Amino acid sequence: MTSSDTPVGAHPDMLGGIPDPEDTDYFVAPYDEGVSFDELPDSAPKERFRLSLTGWIGALIVTFWVLIALFGPFIAPWGENDLPFPDDYSEFQTPRAGAWLGTDVEDRDILSRIVYGAGRTIGISFAATVLAYVLGVVLGIGAAVSGPKVDMVMSRINDAFLSLPTIMLGLVVVAAVGSSIPVLICTAGLIYATVVFRLARALGQEIMVMDFVEAAKARGEGRWWIITREIWPNAAMPLITDFGLRLIYVILFISSLSFLGLGVQPPQADWGSMVRENLGALQYGESIIPVLAPAFAIATLTVAINLVVDDVSAQAGGRLSKRL
Repeated sequence: MTSSDTPVGAHPDMLGGIPDPEDTDYFVAPYDEGVSFDELPDSAPKERFRLSLTGWIGALIVTFWVLIALFGPFIAPWGENDLPFPDDYSEFQTPRAGAWLGTDVEDRDILSRIVYGAGRTIGISFAATVLAYVLGVVLGIGAAVSGPKVDMVMSRINDAFLSLPTIMLGLVVVAAVGSSIPVLICTAGLIYATVVFRLARALGQEIMVMDFVEAAKARGEGRWWIITREIWPNAAMPLITDFGLRLIYVILFISSLSFLGLGVQPPQADWGSMVRENLGALQYGESIIPVLAPAFAIATLTVAINLVVDDVSAQAGGRLSKRL
């Protein structure tokens, strides 16, 4: 190798490998021949996301109910309002072949109605939660990056709606407008958008004072660039985690409205309305499964979602609970 081929800044004795300390006129620290002097990585490798045992159980239950909601009408043994035993009409029949969970107050198959009701309960709740997040995240982060006057006005309006009990507000709206699936989605979405607004605003304000955001402002970056490149990537994980928690509350909210008679209207099946319709089974029915089955479906779905949310929050370091 000629002098012209010598890398800039390289010591001549270092060319061709690690020098022998006895052949050099300067100190060389002792080293192990198995040690690699390659450049170290810029950062530690990221840990893979792994669910715990309870998280896997929750994920399997949620997947089961989602598949039932999507493909339930194709696998239900009977139609939503079919009578499995038209020649033997009797309400609250005990389980037997042809009606594995028995029949309800109208002698309809409980299993088939739970399968059909899964699509409405999960579908309405998921659509309402998505609506709540679209409104809450957009307005919350918008308030965080706006001036103090805009932030104060938006926050006080949100606090006014947040102070009202959710069930009472839902009952008033549905009773005034009328009950339908679009009304239920919009009502639940608007009500729970207030909670999402508070979380998104808190995250946005926390990120806005970070050094990297101040550096972006000093570079002259626009507000939209800061929102999409700095705020959203850092706020996404807590918001995604809270999405599952908010979905639980919306499921319970929709089921409560249906139980009170202002949710999904008969003869359409819905888990909350099924509990209300079959309350008579607790007093004079031959079987209490018509009441327990839809209640069990609500409980398993909400608990399973909570197990997954807890796991995701733990992977995020438990920081979400501090902001709620």
